[in-house]
Amino acid sequence: MKEAIRYLNNAKEILKSVPIEDNTYTDVKPVREALGTAYLAVLEAIDEALIKKGLSEKELPTSVDAYRKALQKYLVVHDGRLLREFESLYRVIHIAGYYRKLLDRVDIVKDALKAAKAFIEKMK
Repeated sequence: MKEAIRYLNNAKEILKSVPIEDNTYTDVKPVREALGTAYLAVLEAIDEALIKKGLSEKELPTSVDAYRKALQKYLVVHDGRLLREFESLYRVIHIAGYYRKLLDRVDIVKDALKAAKAFIEKMK
C-alpha cells in the first residue's frame, strides 16, 4: 500500500497550504485537488490489493463500475462492508468533494481523509 499512502500524504500536504476561516477552507480549488488525490489513493489501494490477488496491470479496473465488480469478485466475497465503504468514499470524496466542489468544512474534509485511510488499511 506504499503508493496509496503516498497519494494520501500528498492530499494532506495540499490541504496544509489552504487558508482556513471559521472551520472553512477559503479556497476550494486546492481542497478539490486534495480530495481528487485522496480518491486516487483509494483506487491505488484497490489496485495494489488486486495485484496481490494475482491480477495483472492490464486486468485492473478502468471505471468505477469495474472497481465495484472487482471488489465484489476478488475482495469482498463474504463481506459487503468493504463495498459499502467504497461507495461512501466514492460519493463523498469523489462526487461531493472533487466533482461537485461541495466540501469546504475542515472537519468534514479531515473525516473524509480519515475514512480513506481506514479503507486503505483494510486493503493490506
